[in-house]
This record gives sequence, structure tokens and C-alpha cells, in this order.
Amino acid sequence: MKIAFIGTHGVGKTTLCYELAATLKHEGIDVDIVKEVARLSPLPINRQTSLDAQTWILTTQIAEEIRSTNSHQVSVCDRSALDNYAYLALACGRQPPIEQLVDYWMQTYDLLFKVPVSGTAPSDGVRDTDARFVHAIDDLVDALLEEKDLPHERLPLGGRDGWMARVKAVVLARPRKLL
Repeated sequence: MKIAFIGTHGVGKTTLCYELAATLKHEGIDVDIVKEVARLSPLPINRQTSLDAQTWILTTQIAEEIRSTNSHQVSVCDRSALDNYAYLALACGRQPPIEQLVDYWMQTYDLLFKVPVSGTAPSDGVRDTDARFVHAIDDLVDALLEEKDLPHERLPLGGRDGWMARVKAVVLARPRKLL
């Protein structure tokens, strides 16, 4: 099973990944976290990014997911191909050949959780905190989800305290053999 938390940066996806992984491990499930790869990019990210940088990020994300899903019962992904593509599309325009890959790859996720913007992006020295940029990515992720009619669980705006309870309920409701 492959689960991804999607959305713009600074909204709490990483925290949710670690909390879900801990819950699943407590249930005796072999789980791995596919960490966000943008931080490892040898090229500029955020508003200074390029097509090369975003292609590197997207393909590295996919490679990490392949590694993880072939070694673990459950892979919890900090991002998906779709939100990585949103950064690429915002910076460089939509790229039909790459978008075809993304469309194909999105079929490999069993569950998507869309994490909303709920406050300002924290300054971590890497990701851009500009509110317009954060919201532009979030809006584009929402538009792509709708356009591509991708099934997903939308976490409620302002309900951060209840997010993990909702995630756990959805994931643990899956038949045990799927986990």
C-alpha cells in the first residue's frame, strides 16, 4: 500500500507522515517513509527553480517510491508526483510529456490525503515562506486534483488537531491484507 500526503510546503505533511508511520508500526505493519526530496536537490528550488531542477525532484521522488514499495508493506510518502508536478507547472508551465508520466504515476497511490494551508509557512532555511507562493502551489494542487478527478481525502481547514485521527480512521479501515 502506498499513501501520500499532498499539498504545498509548510502545512504539516512531514509531521503527519511520521505520526502515521508510528501508528502503523505500533500495529505491527512494516512501514517506510519516503521523505521529501526537494531538500536534496543539487539545483535551485522554490521560486528560483528550473525545469531541470523540478524534473530531478519528480524523478527522484518516483525512484524513492519504487525503492520503498518494493521493500515494505506500506510506504508513506511526504508528497506525491502530483504536488511535485505543481511546482514544475507553476515555474515552467505545463509540460505534456512529463504530465503524462505524472498521470500514470498517480494511479500507483492507494490513498491521498490533501493537507490544507492553515497558517503561514514556517521558516526552515530551505523552503520559501512567501504567502503568495505557498497559496499558488496549494491552489494549483487543488486544481490538478479536480481536473484529473483523483480520489483523495481532504483534511479539514482549521482542524489540524483532528487530522491524525481522521487519517488513522481511513487507513486502519482498510482490510488488514491491504496493509
